Amino acid sequence: MGETTITKTQFAKQTISGLSSIITTAIVLLVDALLGYFTYRLITLGYIPLAVVFILIIAIISFAFLVPKAHMFRWMAVGLAAWLLFSIFPILYTIYNAFTNYGDGHLITQTQAIAQIEAQTYLPETGKAYQWVAYRSPENTYLLWLKDAEGNTSIVRMVDAQAEDYTLEVVPGQNGIGELDEEGAPKTIEDYTRLNRISAATDKNLTNIKFGDPEKTIQIRSPSEAAELLPLFVYDPEANTFTNQQTGVVYSDIEGTYTAKNGEKLIPGYSAVVGTKNFVQFISAPGLRGPLATIVVWNFIFAFMSLFLTFSVGLLISIIYGDPKFKGKKLLRSLLLIPYTIPSLITILIWRGMLNPDLGVVNRVLESVFGLSPDWFNVPWLARSAILIVNTWLGYPYWMLVTSGALQSIPSDIYEAAEVDGATGWQRFWNITLPLLLVSVGPLMIASFIFNFNNFNLIYAFINGGPPIPTATTQAGYTDIIISYVYNLAFASGRGVQYGYASAISLVLFVLIAVMSLAQFRFTNMWEEVGENV
Repeated sequence: MGETTITKTQFAKQTISGLSSIITTAIVLLVDALLGYFTYRLITLGYIPLAVVFILIIAIISFAFLVPKAHMFRWMAVGLAAWLLFSIFPILYTIYNAFTNYGDGHLITQTQAIAQIEAQTYLPETGKAYQWVAYRSPENTYLLWLKDAEGNTSIVRMVDAQAEDYTLEVVPGQNGIGELDEEGAPKTIEDYTRLNRISAATDKNLTNIKFGDPEKTIQIRSPSEAAELLPLFVYDPEANTFTNQQTGVVYSDIEGTYTAKNGEKLIPGYSAVVGTKNFVQFISAPGLRGPLATIVVWNFIFAFMSLFLTFSVGLLISIIYGDPKFKGKKLLRSLLLIPYTIPSLITILIWRGMLNPDLGVVNRVLESVFGLSPDWFNVPWLARSAILIVNTWLGYPYWMLVTSGALQSIPSDIYEAAEVDGATGWQRFWNITLPLLLVSVGPLMIASFIFNFNNFNLIYAFINGGPPIPTATTQAGYTDIIISYVYNLAFASGRGVQYGYASAISLVLFVLIAVMSLAQFRFTNMWEEVGENV
């Protein structure tokens, strides 16, 4: 009896396990099918890099859930897919874009660009123009009433209506046609709603629909006119060229833009690989070298001075309030943390108001006491000083917290031994406190330097990179850092969005940061060696 019970239990478990496996397989196959369809749509639209990512995601999920030996990877499959889509792909796509012309005028794929150019039409000399009234059925099929210059009227069907006769006579009582208005257009057509001018103007389908004889189609081209339009450009897929039907001019594909021999270009272009052109443009353009050199030098000064000032002020406060005899230090420390608790954007805007040359409280105090009214926003060295002041205010609480903890970890007997040896306070700080402190906070200093090297929010929100550099041919300011300059080039230069160019500069910026990080890690190791000898 007991053996029968065990057998039934095992059978039930096996049944549940089998059903669970079937359900899991069905869900995975359904997800794969949906992702597969989405991938197919991406491929047809020309988004090949993103399609490759989704193919990899499908492979990861299928492998983890459908292969028995890979079931231990189920728990990480979804996370790995998300990591691939949201972390790895943007990095690789940025690298890819750096070698393309991706930007305004080249934002779509070649397939989409060809379709848009082919959709452009013109009215040939032999073509007729008509007045028109549109009618729409509940199934979203359309009829178009036409009246030519001689007063002849007719009703035409859509080209894809698959009807034997594309043209209907305008006769009341036939084909569901009701009473005519003063222009000769039917007031009603059975099963169709007559569209007024407002309804027709808001119907986005109308201008894309071809009516009448498939060999001589009619399209709406304005709220008052329909015409026998022909495609303006004809595409030759073998030669990858367009030919203008009116002029006969041939447009060849040059780096994603169909261009004639006289330099005339068709719009839109498409995103195409241009090699190292973006890097060459960035490095060699005369208009960029001047402001770029100024911006790069200031970027390093800004990052270094920001780190030095915030660290120094934070450490000074930690040392002062580290004295056990100091009264009320807990309250004062809490008050000094206030800048860290307020969102940085609000603090930046407050400082911007305080330093306003005309109405700011800082200038009012300086003018009343010293007779000075600095123009913080228009004088380059004052603007840079203001940026550093604001960043010091934003950053010192962080270093106050970090160094307070780090100082407490230094053994007190080292100081006692140094004091016995006759070391002064400065000697104890320089030879004991600072080396040991740098050993523990060195990695955080590297992170802080890199953060300030890319501190776009402060530059943009406080002064937007100004004041402008007068000799620069691009939008560049004395307080711009590389990342804000890249933003100006890509989005605010007035020449349109240039994602490929911005991606190339971002790669250059990445290399700079990588080199700096390696150098600073070496610097940190040097201090570790010093700390070991303390």
